[in-house]
Amino acid sequence: MAAERRTERQARPPSHRRRPGFRGRGPLLALLISGFLLAGAFAATGAAWDPFADGAGRNASAPAPGTPGPTEPGAGPTTGAPSGTAAPEPAPKTPDKRATGAPAGSGAPRPAGALPFDMPQPAALRSGAAGRKLVFAHYFTPYPLSLDNAPADGDYYTRNYLEPAGESGKHERYGGLLRDRPLPVPPKGGDWEYANLQQEVRTARAAGIDGFTLDMLSLSGKNWERSNLLMEAARSVDPAFKIMLMPDMTSLKTDDPGVLADALAALGKAPAAHRLGDGRLVVSPFKAEAKSAQWWTQVIAALRSKHGIGTAFVPLFLDFGAHSGEFAPISHGFSEWGSRSYVGQESSTRDAERAHGMGKLWMQPVSVQDARPNQGIYDEAGNTATLRSTWQHAIDDGADWVQLTTWNDYSEGSQFAPSLHNGYAYLDLTSYYLTRFKTGAWPKVVRDTLYLTARTQFAAADPTGTQSLVMAPRKGSAAPRDTVEVLSFLTEPGTVRTAVGAATGSHEAAAGIHSELLPLRAGSASAVLVRDGKARADVELPYPVDHTVSVQDLQYYAATSGRE
Repeated sequence: MAAERRTERQARPPSHRRRPGFRGRGPLLALLISGFLLAGAFAATGAAWDPFADGAGRNASAPAPGTPGPTEPGAGPTTGAPSGTAAPEPAPKTPDKRATGAPAGSGAPRPAGALPFDMPQPAALRSGAAGRKLVFAHYFTPYPLSLDNAPADGDYYTRNYLEPAGESGKHERYGGLLRDRPLPVPPKGGDWEYANLQQEVRTARAAGIDGFTLDMLSLSGKNWERSNLLMEAARSVDPAFKIMLMPDMTSLKTDDPGVLADALAALGKAPAAHRLGDGRLVVSPFKAEAKSAQWWTQVIAALRSKHGIGTAFVPLFLDFGAHSGEFAPISHGFSEWGSRSYVGQESSTRDAERAHGMGKLWMQPVSVQDARPNQGIYDEAGNTATLRSTWQHAIDDGADWVQLTTWNDYSEGSQFAPSLHNGYAYLDLTSYYLTRFKTGAWPKVVRDTLYLTARTQFAAADPTGTQSLVMAPRKGSAAPRDTVEVLSFLTEPGTVRTAVGAATGSHEAAAGIHSELLPLRAGSASAVLVRDGKARADVELPYPVDHTVSVQDLQYYAATSGRE
């Protein structure tokens, strides 16, 4: 079987789209989930818990024919509905008795000491030059905080998306649909979906994010309903938090410009819809080149003639170079989906220069990583190297806007949102770079903070379970590597003592940011900052590394010393 898997891996052409690291760690998973649920128990009682309590693309190409896409309970045929699964029914809407999760408009800042720097107040990030540098996170409607309002140890994510045999075994070939999930939230009363969407908006806002780019996957069904609910939730939490409409042209089932214009107008009438200062509605279609510039001209014309809506068109391309000239006459700006590996990022400099040379704004993609079991492909992210490189390019290349790709697409392993395996680490790191992007000045490190990233298995590990489709590196990606990274933010120099499996060591880290790579070994990984003979910060990854694995999982897990 192992030989057959290796043969399939070698023969498969490169293409662009479990059970997580639980392998034999059921008690650990239960402990982590119960901890999150205990911290979140307040939410079910009205004094809802928020991870930032007071006290301080999408697919880069369409899936290959026959490749299962993401599904969800209650979804219609056009949204990837589970087949042969008794999916839970969503709770009925009760608009007059909504469980909001926290008072609308409440501050919900991060806990004190979570970040290595002092986060500027929202007004400082939203006014003047900083307010013109916008940061959006790509929101993927199939994966909200909860799908069925059930306890996390037996909810839809756990039973059907993380479990290889879930959804009647339809994802067993690639070891289950997902490898990670949103941080568990407790069941809520009232309109729990609305309350959870509010919580996501608060989380993004607290990180300094200006809004979501909403992946419009369908024009009816559950994803459409959730899109409308998100518009309402965003407005209720923060009127300044905006939703940019991103019709997904790999998924929408219409060739009629008028039909799409009607859908854009329906969402665009919401106060949360992102508009420019002159009132134009921003429309940024994913894979815009799926339709011609002439076709999009008809959409724009229909928005104007039928709905009285002016449009600022910001197409996102998979091949920017091939289509920028055709789309320039109708475009306010440009974007692309970008690479998910730390190598080959130089093209973003060229593309930003091209967009600016045409007099258009540029929206830069910033990413953490990308691993797609159901497509058999992944990028080598190099621990946090991809995150740091893409942010640095957005800063150095003079991007006008940034899109974090993605907020919550767990089927691509590209999420910035707080998750079971990464906690808040990637989002906290993003807040640091986001502050530099917006303000033009690097934040001062005022708290010693360590970030630890590693995989829970070696890149060449061959799964011993029933998984037959295994992931291979995407063409153009960096070579796979087996490393643990200690990324330190220090107020002054210090000694970082490390333990990776049975190997211990230490290294000197200067003040500011320092990245240290260590060989990946079986066992647990941890790091402690020592200065003047005292431990100043410590971090441990709660998931040990195994040589033998039942399911392939090539995402980098992350932890931070700034949070429990």
